[in-house]
Amino acid sequence: MTSKHKNDDTDRDGPRLDKWLWAARFFKTRSLAAEEIGKGRVSVNEQVAKASRELRVGDQVQFRQGPVQRTVRVLGLSHVRGPAPVAQALYEETADSIARRELAAQQRRQGVEPAASIEQGRPTKRDRRTLADWQRWSASVDDQGDQGGDDDA
Repeated sequence: MTSKHKNDDTDRDGPRLDKWLWAARFFKTRSLAAEEIGKGRVSVNEQVAKASRELRVGDQVQFRQGPVQRTVRVLGLSHVRGPAPVAQALYEETADSIARRELAAQQRRQGVEPAASIEQGRPTKRDRRTLADWQRWSASVDDQGDQGGDDDA
């Protein structure tokens, strides 16, 4: 009788980690959240977690979202994905995490434009015409020289 009580859903304290990350709108799909957890990129209370781990209010979740490492404290639990304002009420980001995220955004804004490092790209219409004229001249010179040499031999 006790085993039936343990398997009952009403006895569970919180949602699975992958479901909570999806409900809090950190990942677009639950499978993406589970994939990141499976790769060991998500930890709860500084321990690598599994997707099936149940969260509790007060847990600290660390994960990477894009190039930035984020740390959030769980304020609320949800099994369903709701609107963004409701999702934002489920967590509180730490001050250190906010500072790292702002620093990364500032570095991206001040970074060098990748296209600026390309010295020579696709030729313009003018370049193609110049190249075509040059090839026409060199081909006509070669053809005349070859024809004159073949006739004499």
